[in-house]
Amino acid sequence: MNKLTALASVFFLVTGAAQAAVKVGEPAPAFTLPGSDGAPHALADYKGKYVVLEWTNHECPFVKKHYGSGNMQAQQKELTGKGAAWLSIVSSAPGKQGHVDAAAAKDLTAKRNAAPTAVLLDPKGEVGRLYGAKTTPHMFLIGPDGKLLYMGGIDSVASTDADDIAEAKQYVKVALAESMAGKAVTDASTKPYGCSVKYD
Repeated sequence: MNKLTALASVFFLVTGAAQAAVKVGEPAPAFTLPGSDGAPHALADYKGKYVVLEWTNHECPFVKKHYGSGNMQAQQKELTGKGAAWLSIVSSAPGKQGHVDAAAAKDLTAKRNAAPTAVLLDPKGEVGRLYGAKTTPHMFLIGPDGKLLYMGGIDSVASTDADDIAEAKQYVKVALAESMAGKAVTDASTKPYGCSVKYD
C-alpha cells in the first residue's frame, strides 16, 4: 500500500465512535424502498432468506476498488447463488456525490456486470440513517429469522488498493458461511471503511 492510499484510508476510515442505529442479534428494522426496476421492495419480501445490505456510491474510490476489481460482483453472484438476497442501497442525496435515479442505477448495474437482487433508492437517507450506515460500502447481513447477523466493513483491509483484496478477510462471505453451517459469526461487528454516506 503506498503512502497516498494509506492516507486516503485513514481519512475515510470510520472509527466506530458513533453509536450504531442497529445491533447484532436484534431484529433488523423493516423498510420499503423503490427499486431501479420501478417496483417497491420491502425487507419483508425476503422473509426466510439471508439478506445482504450493501450501501453504495459509484463515485467513491473505495466502492470503485471493489467493483473495478470484480470483487463485489463476484460476492453478489456467490451469495445469491447460495440463496441469499443482495440489496444494494444508494442513500446519496440529490446533488451529492453518488446520487442516481432509477435509469442511471440500471445503467450502472449493466455496465459493471453487477448482480444484486435489487438496487434500492434512498435519496432522503431515511433507511441509511435507520441502519446507521456510515460509509460506502457499509455491509449488513440479516438472517432468515430477521435478526442482524453482521454489520461493518466488507473486508479487513481498509484501503483503495485492489491488490489488498486477496489478503483481506471477506467478512460478509465468512459470516454467511458460518451462519449457514450453524455456527456463531466470528466477527459479527467490525469497523466499516469507505467514503462517508452523502446524506442531505
